[in-house]
Amino acid sequence: PEMFNTGFSMKPAEYAETMDGETVQWMKKVSSRRKIILTGSVMIKENDKFYNRLIWMLPNGEYGCYDKRHLFAYAGEDAHYTSGSKRLIASVKGWTLNLLVCYDLRFPVWSRQAGDAEDGSSAEYDVLVYVANWPDKRVHAWRTLLQARAIENQCYVVGVNRSGDDGNDIHYPGSSMIIDPMGQPVYTGGDKEEIVTYSLKIEEVTQVRSKLPFLKDADHFIITA
Repeated sequence: PEMFNTGFSMKPAEYAETMDGETVQWMKKVSSRRKIILTGSVMIKENDKFYNRLIWMLPNGEYGCYDKRHLFAYAGEDAHYTSGSKRLIASVKGWTLNLLVCYDLRFPVWSRQAGDAEDGSSAEYDVLVYVANWPDKRVHAWRTLLQARAIENQCYVVGVNRSGDDGNDIHYPGSSMIIDPMGQPVYTGGDKEEIVTYSLKIEEVTQVRSKLPFLKDADHFIITA
């Protein structure tokens, strides 16, 4: 999830690490040992600034980074962290994934398909991934927005949320989800930690876009900082 090693904290001066720190090194070791791609966000200090940074770790030790664009001002995140300005689109075995963090979910333009695909549509990715610390009292919004992002972008959406209680007595419901390109939930998690294996089907993405070619009629635009 988001800030998976600390919980969602406004104390980066105490808890932030560098890219050479313990958490990133742990991600490298686990990814390499298990031969998996590992992702989640971590508090990172870089050039005297703090970032809520998603790390996309590959088994060979290479990684990509995305700094959370939309900082949660309601909790003061914008006062402690620096916003990112570039999306991270990753490729895995013929799939493309757009990797985002928590509050980004509420901003559809930042999540929006904005490329120029070979079929004339604006599709540039097949899966949206959100890692989050989304509280139980707003879980309805979490579920609804995940489905909305899948429908409008004709892609799978994977939402990975934390569970349990934090030091401020805020309860987190888990409720991690996988949504298909039609907006139907194909998996909804419970309120405990869990590991889930689910196979996505690229033909479901292509079939939806072929039968309902809405993206060809979308507004074409360029996302800038």
